[in-house]
Amino acid sequence: MEEIEDRLRAAGLRATAPRVAVLRALEAAHDHPRIDQLVERVRASGVPISVQASYDVCEALGRAGLARRIALAGGPVRFESRTGDNHHHMVCRSCGLTVDVDCAVGEAPCLDPADLHGFRLGEAEVTYWGECPDCQASNPRGAAA
Repeated sequence: MEEIEDRLRAAGLRATAPRVAVLRALEAAHDHPRIDQLVERVRASGVPISVQASYDVCEALGRAGLARRIALAGGPVRFESRTGDNHHHMVCRSCGLTVDVDCAVGEAPCLDPADLHGFRLGEAEVTYWGECPDCQASNPRGAAA
């Protein structure tokens, strides 16, 4: 727990119980949890937290560079603790499972547009959509296309 508290303080945040619990839950997660999932996991760890407080903590962690907000088309906002790189995401159309995918090619921003329109690029967001192995097994016809 001290490592998480130290990271919060180094980012200029107070190491409150909700912040520690949310960051710990994000670091333990491999599924890019929705806010309701985060609330459930934080409460299961014994820390009382409201939905609004969870959003507030996630936004504070995001501003401090300790978490990332993911807004996927047609789905709820998700959060992750993997920051500081330009990775992408693969999303199951059936169950919503979201996993990290390392940069498509090369270094950030990973993709070169045909025309920069004068922009200096910092990152690129790519979302791959398909069907996860579990959903493929339960739906062999393949509804993800």
